[in-house]
Amino acid sequence: MANHLPKGFHAAGVYSGVKTMPNTLDLSLLLSDRPAVAAGVYTQNIVCGAPVKFSRDLTPADSIRAVVINSGVANACTGDQGYRDTESMAAKVTEVCKLDEKQVLVMSTGIIGEMLPMEKINAGIEAAASQLGDSEESLIAAARGMMTTDTRHKICYREIDLNGPVRLCGMAKGAAMIGPNMATMLALVMTDAKLKPSDAQAGLADAADESFNCISVDGHTSTSDTVLLLANGAAGGPVLEGRDLAKFQATLVEVCEDLAQSIPADGEGASHLITVEVHGCKTRKGAVKIAKTIADSPLVKTAVAGNDPNWGRIVSAAGYAGISFDPTKVSLLVNGLLLYEHGAPVEFDAEMVSCSMRENRDTNLVLLLDEGTASARFWTTDLTTEYVRLNADYHT
Repeated sequence: MANHLPKGFHAAGVYSGVKTMPNTLDLSLLLSDRPAVAAGVYTQNIVCGAPVKFSRDLTPADSIRAVVINSGVANACTGDQGYRDTESMAAKVTEVCKLDEKQVLVMSTGIIGEMLPMEKINAGIEAAASQLGDSEESLIAAARGMMTTDTRHKICYREIDLNGPVRLCGMAKGAAMIGPNMATMLALVMTDAKLKPSDAQAGLADAADESFNCISVDGHTSTSDTVLLLANGAAGGPVLEGRDLAKFQATLVEVCEDLAQSIPADGEGASHLITVEVHGCKTRKGAVKIAKTIADSPLVKTAVAGNDPNWGRIVSAAGYAGISFDPTKVSLLVNGLLLYEHGAPVEFDAEMVSCSMRENRDTNLVLLLDEGTASARFWTTDLTTEYVRLNADYHT
């Protein structure tokens, strides 16, 4: 099995007992063998978890060595004790991995409002530290250790040549409570490239805008979302600049887009991954706003769940997005089939369109305007009765 961890990184995932289901991995530890440049982007929800506050205060940085992640308890809305528990998690990693202070970042996900069982967490950190490895099995265990309601682990890997091989490897979790400006999702991208902290932070923010901020399952912005980038420079060579930095950035966006799409693709109860494309806007911001409005529409989502080519729901959602456009110049394609052109419906085979939706998990909605050259893509899921059941029963 190929080893996708970048040079100098080690990983582990263990069962600490935080989750109620026995032997379900619930704690992950990632360690760099040298100080790494770190960048982070975080939830925009003002009600945010203690780990978000803790890690946000430490990034960007140039001396991070480890990231510890627990799943099962979000450590959000837990007051001063929750923040002390986050500090305690970092301190435990510092102790067992023999690190310096302020070299550990923390992420947590799971149920809101419950206190961390610190005895279990500390024992889990000790166990994870003893199992750190650089094999593919270790990476997969770490990716599984951050899952909550995910049905599968999410890993993306790229290798590029920048006067020598440079690796990027990302892992993510998320399946519901997903809304842009970060969602109930965690992601970590590791690379052995050498970056300046300012370039890492700017690059990650840009990549997140192109990816994680363009996904939605239910439009609910969570308390816990965090995306981190660690660059330890173990591949050797100089700090990336110019064309090499641009090539790295393009690959970082690829990794983030792959991970981002995998989240709504694994959306709770979802039967379709919906890609909304909007072309011909005056600005990208406007295109994103229209795409997001379509993606978040319960009527659009339920139509797709029922394989119903209901173009009226899609076009009308675009119309209330708050972005000005000429409705007489709007066209719409569903799975490449034209349903609406220049502000009016066209004749189409409804059964053929419905069949294309029913037989493919991926559904593509393409809205064409005539206002400019800006465009955007947004990924979401349909809305099924299974999603309602899962979230109605989540806590009870």
